[in-house]
Amino acid sequence: MEFDDTPLTAGSFPLGQASKGYCGCIDRIAPCEDCPGLPAQEIERRLIELGFVEGAEVTILHEGLFGRDPIAVRLNGATVALRRREAMAILTR
Repeated sequence: MEFDDTPLTAGSFPLGQASKGYCGCIDRIAPCEDCPGLPAQEIERRLIELGFVEGAEVTILHEGLFGRDPIAVRLNGATVALRRREAMAILTR
């Protein structure tokens, strides 16, 4: 698994910036090397294991009360909870 450091493509933005009700398609996983928490490769591996792969459809179902964190995401029929900082690694279009 390699870190993808290519810039954002036109029309793609991090899932972590989206609001409740957003529906989109995953463009790619691009974790931040400088972000606090887990190493970028570990975040990428965990997201892929959960099913966050290119082309998968995602919908934000719910946001937490405090700071809108965590978020509940519908991913190919499953519901997954994510922290916004982890969702920032998921680029959608």
